[in-house]
Amino acid sequence: MRSLLLRDLQLAAREPGQWLLPLGFFLAALCLFPLGIGAEAAVLARVAPGVVWVCALLAMMMSVGPLFASDHQDGTLEQMCIGRHSLTAMVLARVAVHWLQSGAPLVLLSPLVGLLFGLNTEASALLGLSLLLGTPTLSLLGALGSALALGLRNGPMLVVLLVLPLAMPALIFGSGAVLAAQAGESPQAALSLLGALLILTTLFAPPATAAALRIASE
Repeated sequence: MRSLLLRDLQLAAREPGQWLLPLGFFLAALCLFPLGIGAEAAVLARVAPGVVWVCALLAMMMSVGPLFASDHQDGTLEQMCIGRHSLTAMVLARVAVHWLQSGAPLVLLSPLVGLLFGLNTEASALLGLSLLLGTPTLSLLGALGSALALGLRNGPMLVVLLVLPLAMPALIFGSGAVLAAQAGESPQAALSLLGALLILTTLFAPPATAAALRIASE
């Protein structure tokens, strides 16, 4: 698992555009919202959780389409399926690299995003925590969608259509935790559901992704 992770990290480092493009989209989209809805602090703070989570979801979906495409095109996927390493472990390594590229930068930027939308310290911290729990789920679901659409025409668009409905609970619980704190309520329930969703997705998505990859390689 460690060797697979290091290999994928080295390959990802050779193509910085894979993480710079989603990050640029995330920042650009967030900067447009204050221009569109006005700079009133109360309005920005109220819409911030939903806006940040929608932008994070769309930004991460930009990079999941070609997640296994190059392996499928050059025959590496077939070698992965018949190799001595577990295909599920390879999927987990690829998902971990995708999250480090696309999800981790969003988590690290959450304090700055909180300042942009006028969130207080507690709300900004909860926003970062919800992204920390939720973005790995998006990477796992994105990998599953990428495997299901592998080799199909308009595959990246199909990935988005497949993943968006599955990602709705993460978006609802993630933004709901911050909204609950803003309303003076406890965010524990939403965060617990977000954590439970991450656990379930971690258990079931990698084997399903591996099965879809085996079908695509045949």
